[in-house]
Amino acid sequence: MIHIRKARKEDCARLLELIHELAVFEKAPEQVTVTLEHFIESGFGQQPVWWAFVAEVDGLVQGFALYYIRYSTWKGQRMYLEDLLVTESMRGKGLGKLLFDQLIEEAKEKKLTGIVWQVLEWNEPAIAFYKKYQADFDAEWINCSIPVG
Repeated sequence: MIHIRKARKEDCARLLELIHELAVFEKAPEQVTVTLEHFIESGFGQQPVWWAFVAEVDGLVQGFALYYIRYSTWKGQRMYLEDLLVTESMRGKGLGKLLFDQLIEEAKEKKLTGIVWQVLEWNEPAIAFYKKYQADFDAEWINCSIPVG
């Protein structure tokens, strides 16, 4: 039995476990530096900056989709999908589709103008998954970031 629901504060420790699983899959486990306290505060504090849906199977969170709202001066408010992960043992069972479909419904309910995200160019299963949704892939933009603090 798969149950899709909004993430709760008590899910945060499990979500961080899955985030570490994703980082290992993406060959960058040392890049995860967020603490559980910061993660909880950022999602469930006075001013949350992220929201998530979880896929629960037999009472255990086996996948999640975490997003935030970004603003495009060209398009207006858009959902930014930060992470979509289904545990390796549960892949291919429809959890990812259920989570992504829930994101689409959430974006429609919030009257957002679209959903944007990134996918690693070598992650062929994810690319194939997103192609099923007729996603546009844009190779023109280069990702940039700087650390502060």
